[in-house]
Amino acid sequence: MAELRKEDLWVMADKLRNNMDSAEYKHVCLGLIFLKYISDSFERAYQEIRQDEYADPEDRDEYLAKNVFWVPEEARWETIKTRAKDPTIGQVIDHAMDIIEKENSSLRGVLPKDFARASLNKRSLGELVDLLSELEIGNDKNKDTLGSVYEYFLGKFARAEGKLGGEFYTPRSVVELIVAMIEPHDGRVYDPCCGSGGMFVQSKRFVEDRQGRLDGQLAIYGQESNYNTWRLCRMNLAIRGIEANLGQQNADSFHNDQHKSLKADYIMANPPFNISDWGGERLMDDLRWSKYGIPPAGNANYAWILHMLYHLAPSGTAGFVLANGSLSSSTISEYNIRKNLVEDDKVDCIVTLPGKLFSTTSIPVCLWFIARNKLKNGYRDRHKEILFIDARKMETEPYEDSRTQRQLTAKTIDEITAAYHSFRNHGEKAVKADGTEVVYKDKPGFCKVAALEEVREKDYNLTPASYVGVVPMEEDKEPFDVKMEKLTQNLFRIMKESRDIDEEIIASLGSMGWDRW
Repeated sequence: MAELRKEDLWVMADKLRNNMDSAEYKHVCLGLIFLKYISDSFERAYQEIRQDEYADPEDRDEYLAKNVFWVPEEARWETIKTRAKDPTIGQVIDHAMDIIEKENSSLRGVLPKDFARASLNKRSLGELVDLLSELEIGNDKNKDTLGSVYEYFLGKFARAEGKLGGEFYTPRSVVELIVAMIEPHDGRVYDPCCGSGGMFVQSKRFVEDRQGRLDGQLAIYGQESNYNTWRLCRMNLAIRGIEANLGQQNADSFHNDQHKSLKADYIMANPPFNISDWGGERLMDDLRWSKYGIPPAGNANYAWILHMLYHLAPSGTAGFVLANGSLSSSTISEYNIRKNLVEDDKVDCIVTLPGKLFSTTSIPVCLWFIARNKLKNGYRDRHKEILFIDARKMETEPYEDSRTQRQLTAKTIDEITAAYHSFRNHGEKAVKADGTEVVYKDKPGFCKVAALEEVREKDYNLTPASYVGVVPMEEDKEPFDVKMEKLTQNLFRIMKESRDIDEEIIASLGSMGWDRW
């Protein structure tokens, strides 16, 4: 079986979509990818158990011991594949999803079961089954083929859906930057609006890249209000082998907090921007606002900040995306909360990002990093200091499938991360990806450490551009007479070229008889 590239798979799968809306087709594609994952993982374990003369490959306990989902024979991919051309293929898939949920309690209420609906073209569905059957996984558990395909499809669907895609997907380069800066390696990770789980997947990569193991090092907690997105997250994490507590159900973090007693070591999030109908008027006396102020009922930005701060452990750090307006908003309630956060020394770093990183909005965005205690979180004493980074003009690159949306380059992520880590570690050296050692130093136009007093003077405006200044122009050391000589020579050259053009025009007119006129 030849290996099928995920890029080719997307092109072929997208052709089968016909006139189906991307938001609807997403659940068809991703649901089938997940079913393929479950079946292939089971098949791999099945072949291993068959080699043991004392084990029964049809004993579900054998699979529970290997942390593999039990898949009855009628729900296995080979069974589905043989029915791909059958007009009842939708019913076959729905039945497979149903019995897998019944046999695996952790998946109940997660899998899509509407493949038999009349609006779904069964011929295209069967072709999609055949297409996924060509996926080569091999026997290497670390190859992560299906996980890679799943993540790739999530990104493609998010860009295809535009604004709606932001409900379940944060651009990977932004996730990589947040995770690289926070460095989650041991403790509890929390995302109160986790979408499809990108922060968790990248945290797993971070740990594994440093030769760590996720099990026993990171405990993952998340919450998501949208039911379909909550299901996507459950499936995405299951494909990665990531165990997570996503609450008993999809729920609103403000009004039905699924982790009320949680104090997380790391919080990473991309909350929806500027939500006006978050129900703040019903939470005026909420404990989360008791210290820093009541967020405005007309905008949830500061409610997200206070919710995350409330859930931070005593030495915890949070990094999250917000609209740039959050840095300087002048409404009384937001201004007072921002002032209180600064005075209580909770703001650690602010980064403004380049434009066009999100397909969901054209609003300029920034990253906030807050620390519960700058004196006791394993780094240098940096209380009464805030690092400001203006990354708006830093290097980005386009996606292959989008003319407008951009992504941060690895170099940009590395430079921003090195600035933050060297500030946080101070005299100690931060090491960039290429092995270069960095000691923090203010860089005009890019980064600056501002003391609390300077922030007060700027009336608690946290916009980095107000602090970092502008990139200085290079000093022009060329003597005046040399510059004048170059300018004179350039002027004579232009005049000569102009005379030559005039002569050519006159000659052309003459050859045409125009000189007689």
